[in-house]
Amino acid sequence: MHSIKLTPEQLEEFGAEMDAIRRRIVADLGEADADYIRRIVKYQRGFEVAGRSMFYLPPLWPAAVAALSVSKILDNMEIGHNVMHGQYDWMGDPGLNSRMYEWDNVCPSDQWKYSHNYIHHTFTNILGKDRDIGYGVLRMDEDQPWHPYYLGNPLYAFLLMIFFEWGVALHDLEVENLVAGRRTFEDNKPLHRGIMRKVRRQALKDYLLFPALTGPLFPLTLAGNATANLVRNIWAFNIIFCGHFPTGVATFSIEETEDESRGQWYYRQLLGSANITGSRLFHVMSGNLSHQIEHHLFPDIPARRYPEIAEEVRRICEKYDLPYNTGPLHRQLGGVFGKILKLALPGRPGRRKDTAPDRVPDGAVAA
Repeated sequence: MHSIKLTPEQLEEFGAEMDAIRRRIVADLGEADADYIRRIVKYQRGFEVAGRSMFYLPPLWPAAVAALSVSKILDNMEIGHNVMHGQYDWMGDPGLNSRMYEWDNVCPSDQWKYSHNYIHHTFTNILGKDRDIGYGVLRMDEDQPWHPYYLGNPLYAFLLMIFFEWGVALHDLEVENLVAGRRTFEDNKPLHRGIMRKVRRQALKDYLLFPALTGPLFPLTLAGNATANLVRNIWAFNIIFCGHFPTGVATFSIEETEDESRGQWYYRQLLGSANITGSRLFHVMSGNLSHQIEHHLFPDIPARRYPEIAEEVRRICEKYDLPYNTGPLHRQLGGVFGKILKLALPGRPGRRKDTAPDRVPDGAVAA
């Protein structure tokens, strides 16, 4: 876990600088932001129509799968995730309002907003509160007690990647707490009904209705829809894990985050996240979650603004000698999968923890 290295005065100044960025961007929101998200929705729908149409021409099956995969990735990442954060509520467009939006995913949007917007973004990287640390399945921090169960860490991670939307859908059921007796099946009844409604809707669309519309090509279309869902799952898993679990990301204890100031909250969000470098297209396809640091600092600001403010955030981090965790996809992925493998095994007593505290120059930022 991470011990806070800034003084209360430094934390207050750091928080004030982050608040100033937020105020400036919020005051500048306008037509360009609205045009952007409407343009992305138009592209997403175009890719979906193109993909589903090409399933009628068997030689175009690979192109159909590619187009439908792009559509599902845009729907979940740049549109669904960001709209459901309330980033575009100010537009007054019912189709882009966080309270009404439903995405192309088996996880019901209302359940996702509770587990993600509230639990994850409020208690980011607080061990024992943020259930995104390992998703109740994986050991992703050395302060999670080791158990022989975690020898399967690499296998569980692989299965979670392949079935990622299902893992997200079942997240709120807290299966690990059911097994431990800290939760009952009765507690899950309201959630279970919502999940089953969404699962039936998604399965009917992707695995019955659209395949049936292509008549004798039913098996090919069904396989194409399943493949597009698989591509979306793998992409989303890798982007999200690179934003939270590469080398250098810090975790915090419940005790040290009690009575947290606004500056301390910003500090925790910064050290609990990581960015991925890449092209403009890469950032769009990741829903700009390649700027996970800026997303965690300002979760309700339109994600298209994150590249614009990233350099300023980085300069402020340098001013306070705070780490700004960023790197290319292959390096962040290496850190993630290295951690998954390493934490499958018990740590050696006295072994130095490979997370952000070691990267913060203690002498430079004295507590």
